[in-house]
Amino acid sequence: MRPPCPAFARLLPALLLSTVLLAGCETPSAESAGRPAAVRADGVVAIGTVQGRGETSPLLGQVVTVEGVVTGNFRQHLGGWFIQDAGDGDDATSDAIFVTGGPSLELRAGDRVRVRGQVSETGERGPLTTLQAEAVTVEGRGQVAPVVLTAAPHDWERFEGMSVRIDAPLTISGQHDLARRGVLHASFDGRLFTPTEVARPGPDAARIAQDNARRRLLLDDARDREHPREIWYLDGQPPPRAGSVVTGAEGIVDQRWGEVRLQLTAPLKIQPAARPQPPKVPGNVHVAAFNLENLFNGDGRGGGFPTPRGARNPAELQRQVAKLVATIRALDPDVAALMELENDGYGPESSLAQLVAALNAGGGDWTFVDGGRGPGTDEIRVGIVYRRTRLRPVGAPATLEGGPFGQRSRVPLAQAFVPVRGGATFVVVANHFKSKGCSEAEGANRDQKDGQACWNALRTDSARRLLAWIGRDPTRSGSDLTAIVGDFNAYAKEDPVQVFLDQGWKDAFAAANVADPYSFVFDGQAGRLDHALLSPALAARLAGAAKWHSNADEPDSSGYQHANTGDRAANAWRSSDHDPLVVGFNL
Repeated sequence: MRPPCPAFARLLPALLLSTVLLAGCETPSAESAGRPAAVRADGVVAIGTVQGRGETSPLLGQVVTVEGVVTGNFRQHLGGWFIQDAGDGDDATSDAIFVTGGPSLELRAGDRVRVRGQVSETGERGPLTTLQAEAVTVEGRGQVAPVVLTAAPHDWERFEGMSVRIDAPLTISGQHDLARRGVLHASFDGRLFTPTEVARPGPDAARIAQDNARRRLLLDDARDREHPREIWYLDGQPPPRAGSVVTGAEGIVDQRWGEVRLQLTAPLKIQPAARPQPPKVPGNVHVAAFNLENLFNGDGRGGGFPTPRGARNPAELQRQVAKLVATIRALDPDVAALMELENDGYGPESSLAQLVAALNAGGGDWTFVDGGRGPGTDEIRVGIVYRRTRLRPVGAPATLEGGPFGQRSRVPLAQAFVPVRGGATFVVVANHFKSKGCSEAEGANRDQKDGQACWNALRTDSARRLLAWIGRDPTRSGSDLTAIVGDFNAYAKEDPVQVFLDQGWKDAFAAANVADPYSFVFDGQAGRLDHALLSPALAARLAGAAKWHSNADEPDSSGYQHANTGDRAANAWRSSDHDPLVVGFNL
């Protein structure tokens, strides 16, 4: 009996140079375990042996010879090709590898090749094992049956580089990278929700984040070029809404650029998600809230473009306003709180006045709350519009300035109303807290890695100050029926929202038993940045609540900046990146 090789990994280069050494020792006991030999008599190493069971190859830096069938030649676009062999009998190892470099050969899927090269790893997060080819020979033709996946694997590493078919529905969870990189975000077992939308920050949210990472899969066009002219795998179909379902996706598992992705080898079969009708909410008074995604109108006379935000020219502004008007009219609220208005006064050339004029074109009864100045000095502000035949303002509007409000969180605007036909006086507060972007964040406002991102401390302070201000009855209406609505830049379980809930305020959507509400999709995860928080007295009069998913699920190509590729009609689809909300009350 020959002695086992004492240092198999160190011996591999020698094995490749000469098979004579095989006579002096025996290969690892793969055969005795019922698996194929890790090294054949001709020096070819099983790809599974090269890949190993961990994230990093045990043969890193060594020269090996492997043999397999080409499953995808992406040399022109990704700089290499994938090959896969018949397997090493170990389900814990991948049987495929990505090959770069080597002679320029016209390889096709199905070519059986023998490759000699050095093992390397690329990427920092979830590294991709590659073989830098020195020599490649075509040995004939072959075939590899794809691995069939019926659920999200607990470990994608074992499938790295392998050809797979996914016989489970994949939900399109986001398409923000589609136009730029040809990538769709998809997920097993339904859409993904932002962890802090459904769990408190910390360990609970971290567990959801971990499960989201396991379920997430990027569907890639196998190209490294930005802004592709067409997305070949859509096969002529329009970009899908989030919530659409993919069946039978085929491709090669790749761990490029820090994400698990499927480099597609066949067009997708997509069941499109339907566009929902505008919601009909019960109640006799309806309050809406809507982030307009930067409504800037230049100088208000057709010039002044490009502006710091929003439309880049008058034609885009015209399309933007048409979509916003279509959205607000379809919701048909009595009063609406608006966010991301240009902070350019209340005159006839202001963005707010011209939006109201557009709402009234052809006959209408819309008007706006005139705060006299501001509110605030930020480039953007909040505003309130209402139907003068349905509501009458009570007293003067009120604003809260100072502290976090002004430079960071936008100054809130409050106005009391009473129904024209009679009823209880109520107060609407338009609100827009500081965003999660990390620019200039220091100390407690830096990302604490608990799922709430940057500026959470300032948003939480903003919530406490806002709550205290409301408690002082700033509108002097004497009403305890108050709705604080708008963009909190905080998901439902985060600290700024919890400040209100801890004091007895109610989340309108939780109180109305709305299942899985969301208004925003970021990085393929859905959640609510936009809220309707109700004082206890107003919550007792709640009749219903709804989000209209007219925006967050829509691809960018439906928006006003893409007239040549999206909807050209003056419709509501992708009028903003946030979904509007509407809440009904019995007053």
